[in-house]
Amino acid sequence: MTKTIKVALAGAGAFGIKHLDGIKNVEGVEVVSLISRDLEKTQEIATKYGIGHVTTNLEDSLALQEVDAVILCTPTQMHAAQSIACLKAGKHVQVEIPLADSLQGAQDVVAMAQRSGLVAMCGHTRRFNPSHQYVHKEVTAGRFNIQQMDVQTYFFRRTNMNALGQARSWTDHLLWHHAAHTVDLFAYQCGSPIVKANAIQGPIHPALGIAMDMSIQLKAANGAICTLSLSFNNDGPLGTFFRYIGDSATYLARYDDLFNGKEEKIDVSKVDVSMNGIELQDREFFAAIREGRQPNSSVASVLPCYQVLHDLELQLAGST
Repeated sequence: MTKTIKVALAGAGAFGIKHLDGIKNVEGVEVVSLISRDLEKTQEIATKYGIGHVTTNLEDSLALQEVDAVILCTPTQMHAAQSIACLKAGKHVQVEIPLADSLQGAQDVVAMAQRSGLVAMCGHTRRFNPSHQYVHKEVTAGRFNIQQMDVQTYFFRRTNMNALGQARSWTDHLLWHHAAHTVDLFAYQCGSPIVKANAIQGPIHPALGIAMDMSIQLKAANGAICTLSLSFNNDGPLGTFFRYIGDSATYLARYDDLFNGKEEKIDVSKVDVSMNGIELQDREFFAAIREGRQPNSSVASVLPCYQVLHDLELQLAGST
């Protein structure tokens, strides 16, 4: 494909804006349709980014013949069904993490992607962040072997708010969203499947109906281990912080910054063409479409992550 790739983006919230900002830097790609639930606000964003078509209905955008691909930044609970709808309409699709909120939903998307022959990708952004790319290249070059990952994912969300502090129409989830980042990254970075997983969780929030604190242990087939702590109760500092402990070095990844164990900053500005993980994620999606290949973080490649999440969900249900 040499022509301009024309994209519909669904979900003009915090993450949708990040994709719009990233796509501005990618040549040969144009967002032609914007879908979100509040028409007036969606129109304002469309005007700012020069997007001609605005709707509150994904089906309206899927009916546009000019649309080649769709990026879904919609509520978690809609991901699987909307991904399948895009593929059925003949559109390549990138769905933000998580792929689904159940193993069956994830499997259904993978099956539809295989039948369609289209590019279907899930936004497992950690695979693309330059800090984690640096570590991955050290592993694949044989210079570093991960013995342990220690990860903290901390937010302050005691009410149903998004990353911009705006009220959410849906409920986020520590296991089926935030844990997915690290479960996938651990296996990806180690180059070894997860063979053992354990989880415990704190009290269920009376209004939100979810656990606000969770602890997960993972072990890969090659012997590496991972400890993941997650919380919606943490009143700062916020974000996800990674410690890679290996046989030759220790690395600390904080957002897009990387440090060694002595707190000396490592320059990762030349790891890829951008320091923006979302932009790099989008670049991979569009490159896969143009080259007719499977992308890094294709829905098939991330499916093992959702098997682990499913197993942990069953474990947690059995322990209550």
